[in-house]
Amino acid sequence: MPTLIRRLKKAKIVGKDIHKISKPEVAEMGGIGILFGFAIALMVGVYLCPEWQSQLTISLIVILLTGIIGMVDDLIMLSSKEKLILLWIAGLPIMWVTPPNVSIIYMLSIPIAVSIASNLTNMLAGLNGIETGLGVIALTSLTLSCIIMNKYDVAIISFSMLGALIAFLFYNKYPANVFPGDVGTLIIGACIAIIAFIGRVKIIALIVLIPNIVDGFLKFRSAGVMERQNFKPTQVKENGILIAPPGGFNSLIRSILKKPMREEQVVHIIWGIGLFFGLLGIVIAYLARGAII
Repeated sequence: MPTLIRRLKKAKIVGKDIHKISKPEVAEMGGIGILFGFAIALMVGVYLCPEWQSQLTISLIVILLTGIIGMVDDLIMLSSKEKLILLWIAGLPIMWVTPPNVSIIYMLSIPIAVSIASNLTNMLAGLNGIETGLGVIALTSLTLSCIIMNKYDVAIISFSMLGALIAFLFYNKYPANVFPGDVGTLIIGACIAIIAFIGRVKIIALIVLIPNIVDGFLKFRSAGVMERQNFKPTQVKENGILIAPPGGFNSLIRSILKKPMREEQVVHIIWGIGLFFGLLGIVIAYLARGAII
């Protein structure tokens, strides 16, 4: 990551940290590091566990495709419609490793879930470490849940993404030295969707995504489908306190900012919400051992 951060800054692939008074320039598209770490881990998994080669390889293909879409979006800013369609296409390979004798509706729902989950983890973003931290919490819950339920093939997938996210969070937490970009945020949701369907832990995946689902619901209810360039950013006062701007759309972050507070405080509150649902997912996995949920 230090090498990647230096190279990104040298190439002028940077973004302004708008929630700081000085608006410093921070390396953007750092999610390439997450993608690289995940790919290496999963290739090692394919080598060490050849009996699970098909599901691990398909998972790697889907995450790589999602990451490429994220890179394109970071560079040329895709529309919401274009992104949804491309992510749906990226999720199609998972249909090859689904359980036998499932309905066509079930098969078609898989790439749709990849598209929706990727967008959900991409939407709840903007503060230092918020996306990566929620990803760490969600993937920790899914990893432990899969181990509890003896689903070791998908545990490899979730643990690979978890390790990459933990390493990235060290540089992305407040005050951030790098932003994940869409290449980083999209692959988190795609990985959760993959684990949900290949591991048949859809309810647990849904539970760990509840903070993102609530955020998406609040935004859609208040503003419908908006392009990111139309978003009105959260305001920062001279003392570093964040306040929600008047009017505009609602979100989980802005709901918390009904009372002005510091950026890291908002992030910790949302991490706490994510931790609650992550623990709930682990409890459900323990209670549902042996069941298909």
